[in-house]
Amino acid sequence: MATTTSEFTALHGLYRWPDTLKGVYYGPGCVTTALPNLLETLQGRRALIVTGKSLNEKTDVIRRIEGILKDRQAYGSTFTGIGEHSPIAGIRQGVDAFLEHDCDIIVAVGGGSPIDASKAILYHIQQKRGGPTPKQIAIPTTLSAAEYTSGAGFTNEEGHKTSVASPELTPSGIILDAELTLPTPERLWFCTGIRALDHAVENLYRPGVPEPIKGFSYLALADLFKYLPLSKQNPGDVNVRQKLQIAAWLSLWPVVANRLGGPGLSHFLGHKLGATYKIPHGITSCLTLASVVALKSEIASKEDKEALSEALWYLHIPPTDSLDENVRKLSDEIQKLVSYLALNSTLAEYGVPKEDLPKIAALTVGSDDPQYPKVLEMLQRL
Repeated sequence: MATTTSEFTALHGLYRWPDTLKGVYYGPGCVTTALPNLLETLQGRRALIVTGKSLNEKTDVIRRIEGILKDRQAYGSTFTGIGEHSPIAGIRQGVDAFLEHDCDIIVAVGGGSPIDASKAILYHIQQKRGGPTPKQIAIPTTLSAAEYTSGAGFTNEEGHKTSVASPELTPSGIILDAELTLPTPERLWFCTGIRALDHAVENLYRPGVPEPIKGFSYLALADLFKYLPLSKQNPGDVNVRQKLQIAAWLSLWPVVANRLGGPGLSHFLGHKLGATYKIPHGITSCLTLASVVALKSEIASKEDKEALSEALWYLHIPPTDSLDENVRKLSDEIQKLVSYLALNSTLAEYGVPKEDLPKIAALTVGSDDPQYPKVLEMLQRL
């Protein structure tokens, strides 16, 4: 009989390594050797670089990647038509570029938008011509950790977030080169760091998360709290940046997504807010995570409160005798970190009308759900 998500507990679970991922290379400057190695491993003949306009036009990062590909006679073209939240029009243009330049692999460079968009491009290519799904090499320059998932979120014609998912869409190679993150705008770097923190915290109570992954999440949480402030103090320290890239990896360690019970509340809210109101996903985590953790002190199960409370040990914060108080302490520490990184904002600043809040709460948990009133009350305070 198949195991269902409801049968998972802290001591009962399943972990599978996605067999599509052939290697994660990490280290400052590693792209020079890692990219050729991955091309050889994946038998990539001609690559389409998928990236954003700012990274292409305002930095030398893409010129470096193009140079490595040209040295191997593996450069096809560079596509920069991916906007924030990956609109479907850009994805279709990416499919056309891939086919027009006779490419057989994508090298996605940048944040979550080009990496997720590349998954969607590859999905649509496979649907269009059949056969195996082409491969992707992901080179992230933010901390969003989109490179570790098999799902691709994008925005449809109506402006709503939609997605496709398949193990074949998981990037087949990942390169974490901290030197390539130096041009990343400070606010983007830090807010995606909070996004990684969101992954780590929500893994502590999401159904179906294997116990070893929770251990990785605690380590990610500790390193994000330690190294995000250090990165703000010394933005040019590539060793600190490398630690943060590894922490983002730990926050979303590759796992078979269909074994999990879906995103946590903070992520669900981020999905509803992001595409509709054009709020970057990193910023949605800055808006929601601390408040969601505070709400968990009221509505979470004892087991989930214990998991969240345990995070205080990794932050070297003495716990109290009250689980609820410990969870609220974690919420306070998250909010302090957001404030230290100058990432405080409100829903009103992003043009979210108060009259839309009941609809957002209903779309997130359902208007008939017992949690609905508390979720709505929380949104009204953001």
